[in-house]
Amino acid sequence: MEGMDKLRRDIEEYKPYNEQEEQDKKVILKYIDTFDDVLTRNNEFGHFTSSSWVLNKERTKVLMIYHNIYKSWAWTGGHSDGDSNLLNVAIREVKEETGIKTVKPIKDDIFSLEIICVNGHVKRGKYVSSHVHLNVTYLLEADENEELKIKEDENSGVGWVDIDKAVELSNEVWMQGIYKKLIEKMK
Repeated sequence: MEGMDKLRRDIEEYKPYNEQEEQDKKVILKYIDTFDDVLTRNNEFGHFTSSSWVLNKERTKVLMIYHNIYKSWAWTGGHSDGDSNLLNVAIREVKEETGIKTVKPIKDDIFSLEIICVNGHVKRGKYVSSHVHLNVTYLLEADENEELKIKEDENSGVGWVDIDKAVELSNEVWMQGIYKKLIEKMK
């Protein structure tokens, strides 16, 4: 549980950017203190995920995928599946979902915190009940000239998007607010 202690400390030390992050930070810490399995999907109420806001070197574009379940352009990310090093999870997910081979943190610290509601859905033929993702976001960089590949079981599009277009490409209202926040935080 040493890794979980470090994750809790990192979240505790994180300075919220706005009221949403302040409130979500309190709830995420409460989840950690209440449940002993928040790093795995075994916790059907909520569990950790890690997302990436992947920028090009010029900081003018963000790498996005067209998510098959949500039917929307989105950031990359995924479940921690027991790994308490959420930066590693974020980097792994970028590589898996986009085909990018080289990605690095712009900074190692948490860039953003959010609790994301997930509606019930069918995944790989099994029903998944509604739950929340305790999400930690990292700011990463990749080379926009590197070859991209679709991960067909999860997405049907991968591409670099002008940062100013990222919000309007998403058709998820809650995520539009998150993307606006991330763009504001970069400035």
